[in-house]
Amino acid sequence: MPVPADASGLLFTRVQDTLVHLEDEGQQTYVGQRIKILHPQALQAGNLALTWNPAAGAPTVHALRIYRDGTAIDLLESSKFEVLRREDQLEMAMLDGLLTATLRVPDLRVGDELELVFTVPSHDPTFGSDSFGFLALADTPAPGRFRLGVSWDEGQKPNFRVTPDFAEIAKNGANSLEIHADNPGILNPPKDAPPRYGWQRVVEYSDFTDWPDVSRRTATLFVTASRLQADSAVKEEAARIAAAHETQLGRAQAALELVQEQIRYVYVGLNGGNLTPATADQTWQRRYGDCKGKTALLLALLAELGIDAEPVLASNQGIDDGFDQRLPSPGLFDHVLVRARIDGKRYWMDGTLPKVARAGIEPLMPYRWVLPIDARGAELERLSWRPASLPLEMSLYEIDARAGFDVPARIAQTTVRRGIEGLAQYVQFSALTKDQLENIFTSQMTGGSTWDAVESVTYRYDPATQASILTLSGTGPVDWDDDGDGKRSLALPGGGFSPPARRQRAKDQNQEAPFYNEPGYDCHVTTVLLPSDTDPADWSYNSRFDDMMYGRMYYRAFERRDGSIRMIRGSRVEQREVDAATAARDNARLADFDNSMAWVRYRPGTESSIELLQPEEVPTVSEFDVTGSAKACLPNYLR
Repeated sequence: MPVPADASGLLFTRVQDTLVHLEDEGQQTYVGQRIKILHPQALQAGNLALTWNPAAGAPTVHALRIYRDGTAIDLLESSKFEVLRREDQLEMAMLDGLLTATLRVPDLRVGDELELVFTVPSHDPTFGSDSFGFLALADTPAPGRFRLGVSWDEGQKPNFRVTPDFAEIAKNGANSLEIHADNPGILNPPKDAPPRYGWQRVVEYSDFTDWPDVSRRTATLFVTASRLQADSAVKEEAARIAAAHETQLGRAQAALELVQEQIRYVYVGLNGGNLTPATADQTWQRRYGDCKGKTALLLALLAELGIDAEPVLASNQGIDDGFDQRLPSPGLFDHVLVRARIDGKRYWMDGTLPKVARAGIEPLMPYRWVLPIDARGAELERLSWRPASLPLEMSLYEIDARAGFDVPARIAQTTVRRGIEGLAQYVQFSALTKDQLENIFTSQMTGGSTWDAVESVTYRYDPATQASILTLSGTGPVDWDDDGDGKRSLALPGGGFSPPARRQRAKDQNQEAPFYNEPGYDCHVTTVLLPSDTDPADWSYNSRFDDMMYGRMYYRAFERRDGSIRMIRGSRVEQREVDAATAARDNARLADFDNSMAWVRYRPGTESSIELLQPEEVPTVSEFDVTGSAKACLPNYLR
């Protein structure tokens, strides 16, 4: 495609072809591109890298040229790709067996045209001649000409699914399907829509007829991998667990902990291992494995213990919204874990997580869709969603100001994290000695705006509620506002909300698409123990509120009692998706949202009757059980 005289931006794409050819031995991916460099920042396009699996063969570079002032410069005559022969993912605990060839194009200049044409073979030994994958065009491509295509040998035609934006321009040939797009322009997904709305400009292909087909084919892999040898040491471990624990749940938990603690995580993608699990015996002997190997080992242990269990495919990337609208394909999943049936209940067990991640009624990750692996074949399964039962993030802050306005207060601060963030914090802090942990916080936080001195640091993890709990205590200044005539006021930490963003879209976007809320639940508790030389009746606080906006609950309550003022502020997503009509209604009342900070005020000689406005009790920090139900974080009707 000719470069227009007024071309602007980083670069112009004269041609970019991405073509996949399916054959008995696998597939060949051809990429041919020629781009015009228009801006200095586009010179990084000259940093080339080709990655391939040597088990499928080597890539072929057909052309590498610079076009300058009507002259073609053949770079293959003077430059060579350097092949990196090391495992460049070792620091990420990955053994993938892939090779990478790199080349930095010499003397590339603004105004040059860079052409690169190559073919990369690929072959999946797990599924043989069965192919699956997709081709996509970016939402915001550079101007120019693009071609996506899939072709096939006789007998290799896959199933296809194209997104609606490609449906009218898809061209079907006798043995091919192609998409041609000149200057395709920008196609933004609807703002704040659920993730599935971002699946656009895509051609999917798959040889699998339905989800049970994927399930059956994958099941054979795990049946084989979890079968133990007659003299397997894993059988001895199972016998030891059975002798040490009386209940099925206790035995299952012990088996899970064994896999979590004794098998370090290393991704193994060698020799088709990206899809084929290592056997349970291999994983136990190596003492390392990825999710597939750990799952096979855990399945073997559970089978020896007489516990019914199945592997389940899932997506840890959080991209599974809309999987039910996709072509059946094992390539959609990046994780496998175990689901066991014990005492009539189903328990999720993930051998890749730390040992504090116990078997649970719900998976730790918020999966939308999973695929059970069953020799009989299983359908894609939707997991139900409900608002979080416990806060995912909490902070509790106690200010003991009983000594008076003008002296430092005793301060205690506790933070709680749940979910993946809580586990990450556990991994970090559990590797430290008590002295190391104390040193981190005492050295970094002492002398700041909050702390004069951090005197105590404690950390614990509560597996039952998946709570990572960090508590600091010491002394620090209190930022009282002097309002004159002996009056004081204080803005409480963690007491206010920023207004939610208006839910509105550009006119060219889908106005009827729902608006998405990332699930969340946070709670902040602050207690002020009032100066002993003041009359509690002279203390007051500002507004309470209880409001639902865009599917999220915002709640704040105060109470004055027993020489203290207590504040609790909670926010929880009640609806993951909010329809356009509800969003429009909330837009109209957004101006009335209470985004005030939480204030406590001392007005000597002016007794307040605020107790008359208090419909429910608010706990102090010391009364609040961070491993309990946390019901006080929500209004009564949601408890």
